[in-house]
Amino acid sequence: MEKTFSRPKSMRNVVMHYCAGCGHGIVHRLICEVIDEFKIREKTIAIAPVGCAVLAYDYWDFDTTESAHGRAPAVATGIKRILPDRIIFTYQGDGDLAAIGTAEIIHTANRGENITVIFVNNAVYGMTGGQMAPTTILGQKTETTPWGREPKSDGYPLKISEMLSLLPGVVYIERTAVNNAKNVLLTKRAIKKAFLNQIENKGFSLVEVLSSCPTYWHMSPVEAMKWIDTEMTKYYPLGVIKNNC
Repeated sequence: MEKTFSRPKSMRNVVMHYCAGCGHGIVHRLICEVIDEFKIREKTIAIAPVGCAVLAYDYWDFDTTESAHGRAPAVATGIKRILPDRIIFTYQGDGDLAAIGTAEIIHTANRGENITVIFVNNAVYGMTGGQMAPTTILGQKTETTPWGREPKSDGYPLKISEMLSLLPGVVYIERTAVNNAKNVLLTKRAIKKAFLNQIENKGFSLVEVLSSCPTYWHMSPVEAMKWIDTEMTKYYPLGVIKNNC
């Protein structure tokens, strides 16, 4: 029997604006699959980011709100405290979470807020033209590091997941990727665990997803997927970083 494509109920049937080879669409679908499997669509509220995924609410068919740049964890905290029975998650890129939003994510995690954070790390600013991000790896060329990131002038890449894992309020952090079928399945498993932790009132969970940006990495989609394996995971190794569940 011929298999047919099955769209998650939580995902709208619209054309996405993401570039070819971008991982955001994959992560969007995985989140929708998890929400459908848990049957929590009617009680889920997402906080969309500022960045390439700013239009996430156009693709998700559940309640989604917007926040100022980097402030998604603060907004999520407020909503969760007012509506503790709802499932609240933020969806953030490396510029949104690891640059302007560093204070918000650290203090939200430190308080152990019972929310879920999906952190998409593509190591570059995608929305504003390909500048260096806090997560840009050493030697990586961007619009503002044309000869490659150099620690003396540019500093070192931030390992947000490892930093947050030191905080006692954090119960679960895992780093995954969406550059091949196996990693996509592992990413879905991690997202499912992060949502389950919230459903069971265990506390703060974050899943960091290594994703590609072929446009500003100046690579083909195939080359970008390989680069995650050959270069990016050297600095950002995949796996569970903290699990106190």
